Amino acid sequence: MTKDCNLTIEHGNGTTNKTCVILSNYMVLNHKEKMVISWICYLTGPITFLENILVLVVIGSSARLRQRPSYLFIGSLALADVLASCFFPISFLAFHISNSCDSPKTYLLKLAGVTMAFTGSVGSLLLTAMDRYICIHQAPNYKLLLTHRRATLAIVALWAVAITISFLPLMGWRCKRNTCSRLFPFIDQIYLCSWTGLLLAVLVFILMAYALIMWRAHQHEANMRTPQARNMTLGRQVRMRLDIHLAQTLGLILLILVVCWLPVLSFMVVDVFQQLTREQQRAFAFCCTLCLVNSAINPLLYALRCRELRRAFMRLLGFTDRFRPWMVWLWSKGNITCIYNQGRGDGDGQTDNKESNISAGSTSEVLESKQPD
Repeated sequence: MTKDCNLTIEHGNGTTNKTCVILSNYMVLNHKEKMVISWICYLTGPITFLENILVLVVIGSSARLRQRPSYLFIGSLALADVLASCFFPISFLAFHISNSCDSPKTYLLKLAGVTMAFTGSVGSLLLTAMDRYICIHQAPNYKLLLTHRRATLAIVALWAVAITISFLPLMGWRCKRNTCSRLFPFIDQIYLCSWTGLLLAVLVFILMAYALIMWRAHQHEANMRTPQARNMTLGRQVRMRLDIHLAQTLGLILLILVVCWLPVLSFMVVDVFQQLTREQQRAFAFCCTLCLVNSAINPLLYALRCRELRRAFMRLLGFTDRFRPWMVWLWSKGNITCIYNQGRGDGDGQTDNKESNISAGSTSEVLESKQPD
């Protein structure tokens, strides 16, 4: 049984216009549904927190990684997902599982934390997508177009926008009579429509950026099959293979992004135009947990696939010297041709590369090479 929490909120200049918000109308989960969602949050929340904290520690402990825009964007994404792993379970479980009847300001403060975290997460995904787009389509000018200063300003601007948007309801933009959302108490439908439209636009830009990258990779794959490919320089052949490898990963990234976010945003759009039923409200509650799942998957897709970040993690744990003989043996089987990435070195870009044939005896150079996955 849910508690009937009837709260009266004021709007306008006087006290004559008041709206009674019955919080129990938003507490729609039954006992079994509460148990399932509780387990999802209890398992996914700590995993998400530990994964992304690990990414932040590795990036923060390496001065070399901190200077590269790609890792700044990954760090911003990890920070957003850390906040999501903290704010979302606390807010979601308190309201839907414990049926906590908070005051409007307390509830909106919790919701602002969740909104800020997920806005920062999706925005960081956009910055990462744009970084990879510039890297593939503007490889010769990458270092000039995306400097450390510009990357930092982009991150600061992203979080300024995320914080401002998230705290608008707490600063007074609350629902009035007949404009309250059926998904979130005290939230105005126009505000919800605006935030949903912003996230949908960001997702469209992400899809467009990755679609263009995949198109370029498809061109490279076609070129690799032509007789002229034999006349290409080694560096160009490797760059094409890296682009193809990257495109193969993008399909999985796009699928996970759409599966995790499209259901939630679809319910929000429908909520603006029609009144949702209790069954739809329950389905929305389950779809919200997919956003937290997305935050748990992001480190696996964007951070741990970077070889240099994995090496920094191994150095942080002190495993480099311990496993150095095994690494030497692995890299020294025969003559190895490496591409030194003097531009980015994160596995995504290939600027200012120089080719070098390294013999089996040049193990120190092999171990320091930045050949991407």
